[in-house]
Amino acid sequence: MSARELSIPGLHLVERASQRDDRGFFREVVRWNELTDAIGFEFRPVQWNHSVSAPGVLRALHAEAWNKLVYPVTGAMFAAVVDIRPELPTFGLVETITFDAAEPMALFIPSGLANSICVIGDEPVHYLYLVDAYYDGSDTRAIAWNDPDLAIEWPLAAPVLSERDRSNRTLRELFPDRFNGSPP
Repeated sequence: MSARELSIPGLHLVERASQRDDRGFFREVVRWNELTDAIGFEFRPVQWNHSVSAPGVLRALHAEAWNKLVYPVTGAMFAAVVDIRPELPTFGLVETITFDAAEPMALFIPSGLANSICVIGDEPVHYLYLVDAYYDGSDTRAIAWNDPDLAIEWPLAAPVLSERDRSNRTLRELFPDRFNGSPP
């Protein structure tokens, strides 16, 4: 297994080889002991979620109070992850990753990061993710997908957004102390 830490501390891209033949392929997505070694603590999921997004959908920059292991299994998607931990020097840092079902990868996203998915191509994306806390809706933050301070280069100019994601606040509005009044 390769669990490579990306530019944001704690964010790991997990890649494993596929065994392919004329029937298809087999892949071990992750081994817990190897993930524990890579991230430095034991990830203990308590909830398994499955989301489906149609072509052109952008689910924008959500942050919950949990650690998450994501695994897109169909289609192609662009993901943007933002560090929203105000106490870290990497606050506001953006990492982008493109996922494709032809070469599946998993992504470990620690608490304190906001993540998104944007479906690219003509096929829906089925997105599976394990989390280590139960969802109750009270611990969710969301950042505007088009936040000028983040300047994310989305692959779609006019994505399909939920009403919630159309009205998310900017990082500057959520963490004004981190911006010292400077304009975007």
